Amino acid sequence: MKKYILILIILGVTFSNSFAQEEEADPVYAFNSGILIDAQTSYIPDARTLEFVIQHKFGTLENGKSDLWGIYAPGSNVRLALNYVPVKNLQIGAGITKKFMYSDFNAKYKILQQKTSGMPVSLTVFGNIAIDGRNKSAFGTGNTVESKGKPAQYQFGFTDRLSYFSQAMVTRNFGDVLSLQAGASFTHYNTVEWDYDHDVIGLHFSGKIKFSPQGSFIFNYDNPLKIKDITEQYTWDTHAKENLAVGVEFFTFTHAFQIYVGTAQGILPQDAMMYNQKDWTNKGLAFGFTITRIWMF
Repeated sequence: MKKYILILIILGVTFSNSFAQEEEADPVYAFNSGILIDAQTSYIPDARTLEFVIQHKFGTLENGKSDLWGIYAPGSNVRLALNYVPVKNLQIGAGITKKFMYSDFNAKYKILQQKTSGMPVSLTVFGNIAIDGRNKSAFGTGNTVESKGKPAQYQFGFTDRLSYFSQAMVTRNFGDVLSLQAGASFTHYNTVEWDYDHDVIGLHFSGKIKFSPQGSFIFNYDNPLKIKDITEQYTWDTHAKENLAVGVEFFTFTHAFQIYVGTAQGILPQDAMMYNQKDWTNKGLAFGFTITRIWMF
């Protein structure tokens, strides 16, 4: 019995020392902003911090200098948002987007934080709900649903405007230069046209490579997967294309400014995962920028 008690005491002391060392270890942050191009990151500011976000995408580059490489082109998109951190590791926010007149409400929570010793990665979850604010006429008559066969009678309601996006992200900082993030997501639209799926599962990869104390090369890649078990279609004609974007970021203690070139015209993640038809290999690229500004209270 004494032998077992001694073993328990030794194990207890060992685990206590391990947890104590992890508590004493410093946190490691991979990113300087909660948004990288048009993707979420694991970064959440300190508690009682307010963040203002501006995201803008121009038209495509396909017409060259005739419309100043998309700056004067139609098809621009913009999102304005505010995020607040009421308690440590929890962020809530809301925004408005030009395309489809979206209003979105979101939350992000960090489950695990990478540290100098002990925890090797950060684990964060994100979710939002968006409301399509267009006039009911944008959804057909509002009383019928178009289909391959005879249109079905249907009373259009508020819940038909809703879409959802959820994502889990694993992030790791690899020293002073490289940070990488991988994630998986689920997108759902309550109402779509008959030749679209309601659900999309996607994979996401983001990262940055620092080239100066305040500057980094950045990239983001989103891949809506083709999964036969959840599709409602016979073909993949309307399936969203991959979203690829590369750019540079410059940041200070309170600001982050990112300028990039990418494919997806949508800014909300569920819109990019459901509707992106721009192809980076076929004149689908467009300039964009993201600006974040934080205030601490």
